[in-house]
Amino acid sequence: MDFGPIGLFVLVVTSAASFLLARWLSKRRRDSKRERERRSEEASQSRQVRRARERERRGGRN
Repeated sequence: MDFGPIGLFVLVVTSAASFLLARWLSKRRRDSKRERERRSEEASQSRQVRRARERERRGGRN
């Protein structure tokens, strides 16, 4: 297969576009995963704080 200058240019441009698209999608996926993990961590911290508060109230009344 012999690529002419136009074919080579198209190949380079499509390769660069593919590379940039893959990087962008990968970043979105990582950011989304990081956000889910952050929300999960906050939710578990909130439960711990709520439970500690309930224990403190029960201990104060007994």
